[in-house]
Amino acid sequence: MRRASAPRTGTAGATGTGARRMAAALAGMGVLHFARPKPFDGLIPPALPGPARAWTVGSGVAELAVAGMLAAPRTRRAGGRAAQALFLGVWPGNAWMAWRWRGRSWPWRALALGRLPLQVPMIRAAGRIARG
Repeated sequence: MRRASAPRTGTAGATGTGARRMAAALAGMGVLHFARPKPFDGLIPPALPGPARAWTVGSGVAELAVAGMLAAPRTRRAGGRAAQALFLGVWPGNAWMAWRWRGRSWPWRALALGRLPLQVPMIRAAGRIARG
């Protein structure tokens, strides 16, 4: 006799593999904020108060903190909400990058513009993690 499988809800991996992958990506980017901060400084919109480096360090800390929350099963759902907030928070930096790179060659412009819509699936994935 075959066992009935659970219905698919579109959240496969939300509490496991997907969260661990997102945690790994955020941890890697968080480390890069400290190892190579200069490129990140250029993504900080000038309208934000204070030095760009402070924002770079702050976002690196945030990425590492969210990665830790996503990696730990007990804080994973809260980590999903925190990841959503983080991804929404860095969106203006991605828009600023796209604006600044408008004069570059088309591959660089495509990269900068492509980052904007790619935030949407990341925000949605973080929401699935938050819902467990």
